[in-house]
Amino acid sequence: MTKRTAAKYKLDRRMGENIWGRPRSPVERNRNYGPGQHGQRRKGKMSDFGIQLRAKQKLKGYYGDLTEKQFRRIYAEAERQRGDTGELLIGLLERRLDAVVYRAKFVPTIWSARQFVNHGHVQVNGRRVNIPSYRVKEGDVVSVKDSSKQLAIVLEAIGSPERDLPDYLAVDHNKMTAEFVRTPMLSDVPYPVQMEPNLVVEFYAQN
Repeated sequence: MTKRTAAKYKLDRRMGENIWGRPRSPVERNRNYGPGQHGQRRKGKMSDFGIQLRAKQKLKGYYGDLTEKQFRRIYAEAERQRGDTGELLIGLLERRLDAVVYRAKFVPTIWSARQFVNHGHVQVNGRRVNIPSYRVKEGDVVSVKDSSKQLAIVLEAIGSPERDLPDYLAVDHNKMTAEFVRTPMLSDVPYPVQMEPNLVVEFYAQN
């Protein structure tokens, strides 16, 4: 198991939820207590700060464990825009290129999506883009380059029944393309667990 994979499942156990809905999660094997030697201690009532921090860690972790600097920058951009900051935050996160590649089921995990983009397997409107944080726009077409379409990781992801395709993407697995039709609202995003961006907004407003 790689260090990154270990960190991923550690997050599941710390949150006590199967964040990505994967069957291999330790939470699915009745290990829904925290990691480490003190993981099974009885937990006291969580403070408002703790609840807000947990919501932020869960959302940040879901998108590949973004750094605090990256996440705070995305939040600040959402805050500057007119509208509901929590909804805008979700929209900006879902517009990341690695998130689109993951949602389109070109790869099995958000972690592999980041690596897939980094290694130059992805094109946007016919041009190679190797920056996972690249922000797609409505109408952009994300595709897997021809020489990468038969990679085992791609074929495995497409054949997996694990995840549904969201309706804000128009995906064609025969052509290996995904058009970003529209920026989603929170209710449009197929999270396996409840995300609470409103608590993230409260966290940053108070800290």
